Amino acid sequence: MLSEAKSTSGGRKLFLFMMVSLDGYIEGPNHDLSWHNVDSEFNDYAIEQTKNVGTLLFGHTTYDVMKDYWPTVNAREDDPVVANLMNTTPKIVFSRSLEKVEETEYWKNVRLMKDVVTEEIQKLKEESSKDIAVYGSNNLCVTLLEMGLLDELRIMVNPVVIGSGTPLFKGIKSKLSLQLLGTKEFKNGNVLLIYKPQE
Repeated sequence: MLSEAKSTSGGRKLFLFMMVSLDGYIEGPNHDLSWHNVDSEFNDYAIEQTKNVGTLLFGHTTYDVMKDYWPTVNAREDDPVVANLMNTTPKIVFSRSLEKVEETEYWKNVRLMKDVVTEEIQKLKEESSKDIAVYGSNNLCVTLLEMGLLDELRIMVNPVVIGSGTPLFKGIKSKLSLQLLGTKEFKNGNVLLIYKPQE
């Protein structure tokens, strides 16, 4: 149901999906994600969510993690459906330091943008037949939030305390009020919180 909703601007939604520890970190030291609490139910959710995405947006760091994992033999054998979706879904990486992005046999449909431009994001929303997603990418999501471009935040709280790392929304400069749209509990203890930024 939520995947069929549209943004208030009249186009498709731009949403964030982020895994977070109970103590508020999106990653441990040295970008550690080993604490992610995933199982078959989570995998089913990830597949359904990504099937409804027409474009994936990444910051530089998250993009590097994704391109170094999903095209690999291990990823394609262990998680073939998600791997195929991640490898083939159109992707935009936002980075001022990257000079270019490269495609391979499996990692396809990638383009580079140097800056987040409001008009370009709005155009993407209007022209897309599916929703647009930001997976991870804390710096990018903070930029999009501060520019008022994120329509929905899907925060999945994992039942684990990791003690240190990168806090959720690190770097945000002002207060942001959110409206809770819904929740979903998973059997493994994860809880999905779905929010909409308030005007």
